[in-house]
Amino acid sequence: MTRILDGKALAARLRARVAEEVRDLRARTGIVPGLRVLLLGDHPASLAYVRTKEKAAREVGIDARVERLPAETEEARLLARLAELNADPAVHGILVQLPLPRHIDTVRVLSALDPRKDVDGFHPLNAGRLAQLSGAPAEDLLVPCTPRGCLLLLEEALGGLADLRGKRALVLGRSTIVGRPMAALLLAHDATVTIAHSRTRDLAGECRRAEILVAAAGRAELVRGDWLAEQAVVIDVGINRVPSPDGGHRLVGDVAFAEAVGRVAAITPVPGGVGPMTVACLLDNTLRACRAQLARPTLTRSSEPPS
Repeated sequence: MTRILDGKALAARLRARVAEEVRDLRARTGIVPGLRVLLLGDHPASLAYVRTKEKAAREVGIDARVERLPAETEEARLLARLAELNADPAVHGILVQLPLPRHIDTVRVLSALDPRKDVDGFHPLNAGRLAQLSGAPAEDLLVPCTPRGCLLLLEEALGGLADLRGKRALVLGRSTIVGRPMAALLLAHDATVTIAHSRTRDLAGECRRAEILVAAAGRAELVRGDWLAEQAVVIDVGINRVPSPDGGHRLVGDVAFAEAVGRVAAITPVPGGVGPMTVACLLDNTLRACRAQLARPTLTRSSEPPS
């Protein structure tokens, strides 16, 4: 029987823990973790997503605010605002909602963040620390939220991360947001990791060999049921809108869910799997960032962001 991994329930437990720790931090220090989300333009999906983040953060006691800037905002203006937030002691976490408009250099913007406040985990310093990771991340390491949520779901499915040791894991997708950091996390826990992508030969065969599959290709139901090994654990990161019989749309993942159920040991649904965990991990990252900054109020030379 296939176990359906309930991301909503696991995220609710994580959010409850974050809320309790935020209350404790405020009672002991008077400090409230501060989160700022920068959104350029008015893309409906991005706007809805940042509102979800803001609402979730406020529910756990984090001082969260969304700053909306026009899509035509010049890169220099955005960098200046980031410098102000970097210097603000009341702001412990900064998130720049992606994608950015084409006239802005995303790498330059992400590199301008104070790495200690980079709650998305995209700063080159955080990415480099993750690439060197062996074992569980340190408390002050900010890991990208979606891969971290996937790892927690795997821990739930396996009954502990020790069971990842030696397992054949396939990450389908090589983005810097999900695929590559996910592979680094799996390697840190001693899995044998393959990264597959659009140019991989015999993609179906690669999937069949995997005991752990993290699908983040961004293509609706790309992975068919007969591509999956029996008793594999499947984490489906994909969120794709496809037409529904009633003329509307429905959300599906990168894995053909109905074909996988009954064949695999465990799988995340879409929606209700990875999505809630991504938001919950953002809240936890903000709390972690706050605690790390209280413990070490100033930057060390090796962690200073580029000017």
